[in-house]
Amino acid sequence: MNLEVFLLLAAALFSVGLYGALSQQSIVMLMMGLELMINGLLVAGGAFWFYIAPGTADGQVLLLVAVTVMALEMAMGFAVVTALFRARDADMTDEAGDLKG
Repeated sequence: MNLEVFLLLAAALFSVGLYGALSQQSIVMLMMGLELMINGLLVAGGAFWFYIAPGTADGQVLLLVAVTVMALEMAMGFAVVTALFRARDADMTDEAGDLKG
């Protein structure tokens, strides 16, 4: 496989995530769209790193750390959404708009 295939996959992931993030009203669907966008960026970054420096594992370790941090922040986001739903019965972005600081 060459770099173009990985970049096409990354562009497809990012595009689907962008559509999902912009077209949905549900907070969970918005977060899923953002997750897809970040995954597209990680695929592109990993592909570039592999083709620039194929002998080193630095890029793979960095991407593993990034995926771990991304999973943690999504878990925290779902916890906040669950708490918001239990407290106010709000599951749409318009209903949670009064939380601005």
